[in-house]
Amino acid sequence: MTAWVPSDALGRRILCGTEYATVRYVGSVLPTAGIWLGVEWDDPQRGKHDGTYEGTQYFKCRHPRGGSFIRPNKANFGVDFLTAIKGRYGLNDEQDVQQGAENAFVFGKKTVEFVGLDSCSFSFSQLNQLVDISVRECAVSHAGQEEEISRTCANIRHINLSKNLVSSWEIVTAIASQLQNLETLNISENKMKFPHTSTSGSSVFSKLKVLALNQTEITWTEVLLCAPGWPALEELYLTSNNITVLARPDNVLQTLKVLDLSDNQLLDGNQLHLIAHLPRLEQLILRNTGISSIYFPDAGFGCKTKMFPSLKHLAVQDNKISQWSSINELDKLPTLRSLQCHNNPLMDTEKNPETLRQLIIAKISQLEVLNKSEIPPAERRGAELDYRKIFGKDWLAAGGNWDPEKNKPSEEFLAAHPRFLLLCLKYGAPEEGELKGQQPLTLKNQLLTLTIKCPEKPEQKPVEKKLPESMTVQRVKGLLYRLLKIPGSELKLSYKSSKLEGKEVELDNDLKPLQFYSIENGDCVLVRW
Repeated sequence: MTAWVPSDALGRRILCGTEYATVRYVGSVLPTAGIWLGVEWDDPQRGKHDGTYEGTQYFKCRHPRGGSFIRPNKANFGVDFLTAIKGRYGLNDEQDVQQGAENAFVFGKKTVEFVGLDSCSFSFSQLNQLVDISVRECAVSHAGQEEEISRTCANIRHINLSKNLVSSWEIVTAIASQLQNLETLNISENKMKFPHTSTSGSSVFSKLKVLALNQTEITWTEVLLCAPGWPALEELYLTSNNITVLARPDNVLQTLKVLDLSDNQLLDGNQLHLIAHLPRLEQLILRNTGISSIYFPDAGFGCKTKMFPSLKHLAVQDNKISQWSSINELDKLPTLRSLQCHNNPLMDTEKNPETLRQLIIAKISQLEVLNKSEIPPAERRGAELDYRKIFGKDWLAAGGNWDPEKNKPSEEFLAAHPRFLLLCLKYGAPEEGELKGQQPLTLKNQLLTLTIKCPEKPEQKPVEKKLPESMTVQRVKGLLYRLLKIPGSELKLSYKSSKLEGKEVELDNDLKPLQFYSIENGDCVLVRW
C-alpha cells in the first residue's frame, strides 16, 4: 500500500525518527518503483549524496552529502497546532506526539516559563484558560482547521513554538491570526520561508512584544519586509541566521528595545551604523559577530555621538576587537551603562586582568557594570587615579605640562587617551612624584607608610605602619586584630587622602588589595567597630 503524501509536500519540513529534514523532491527514482521523497537533512552527516543518483540530479543540497531518498511512510509531516496542544496537555486518546522537554525560554535577561507536561491535565473546556504554552518539539506543521484555535484557546499570550516543523511564515501568521492577545512568540529552530514582499497592513501581530527567530534562516532583508506587521515589537532575537549585511530600518522597528544579532558573521563593524538610529534601542547583543572595530564617525574626542541614542547595554564578547580605540569610541555613547567585552584579542594586551578592567573603566566615563560585575564608586575613583599615573609620562612626552598655558599634548596622545585631560581636571594633573615608578618592584618600593587611626576611640593613639600595597583588606583586618583585639568581622575600614579632600573612601571588599583603592604613602586609614 502506497503511503499518503501531502499535495504540498515539496518544501515541507519533516521528521524521520529524530532527524529533521526538508523535502526537496517528490516522485520516482529510476530504476526503482514507487514514490520517493528526496530530502535535505539538517544534519548533513545523515545524508548520502547531493541529490544526484545514478547520474541524474533530482534535487540540490547545500552540502555535498546532505541528501537522501526515503519512502513516504518514513516521513512524519507533523500535526496541527491544536492537536499538539491537546497532546501536550493530556487531551488526546493517543499520545503519539513527540513530547518536548524544555518549557522555559530565556529572552535577554528574563525567563518566560511556559505551562508544560509537568502541569496537570486539562479538560477540553479549560484550554480556553491557557495563557502561556509550550509546544516545543511537538512536530507542529500547520494551523489546522480555520478558526478552530480561536474557538478553543483564544486567550493564549505567550507561545514557545520552537523546534517544530513550521516551514513558512505564512503558517505562523495563520496560527497567530487566531490569537488576538499574542505578546510573546518563540519560533526559533524552524527553517522557514519568509515573504519577499512587505507585510504592511496586517494587524495579526499588533500586540506582539517579544519575537525569537533564532536559527530560522531569515535574512535582514526579510526581517525588514516582515517588520511593518510588528508595530509594537520591543524585543527581537535573531541569533545564528547567517546574517552578514544590515540595512537601515526606515519607519519600522521604531519601538524596539532589545536586538540580539549574536552568532551572525557581520561583514564589518560599519554595518552597525545602519541600525544606529533605532530611537528606543536599549540593549544590543553582538556576541560572536566577527566585528573587529567600533567607530562613531559623527563625534570627535570628548563628544557624544548621535548614534544609538538610548543604548544602555552592549554585549560584544567573543569577537575580534583588538584595538583600544574601539573602547575609546564607546565613551561617545551617551547612555551606555553596561558592557560585556570578554574574549576579544584586546583582552590579551594586558597580563593582569585587574589592570585591564581598570583601564576599560577609566576610558568609559558612565559605565556602571563591566562583564556583569558592578563598578562601585571606589573602584572607578581608583581606576581613574591610576590611569593618570600610568600614562602621565606619555602625557609629558607628548607635550603635556603642569602649566595650563603650556599644556598642549599632541593629537596622537589625545586620540589614544581622550579622557586624560578630563581626568586631570577632575583629580588634578599627576604629580612628578607619582611618575617615578620605573624603579624595580622590590618589596621595599611597594611598601606604603600609612597612619592608622580609630576616630571614635580617642584613647587609641594613632599608629604608623608600613604595609605592602598588595596586602588585601582582609589581611589588614587580621593585623588590626593583633593590635586592637577586635575580630576582623567587626571592623569597618576606610581611608582619607589629601588628594580627596573632605572625602572618605570605604574599603568595602575584603579580597581587594590596598592598591585597588589607590591608597598612597601618607594616607590615613580609619578604623571603626
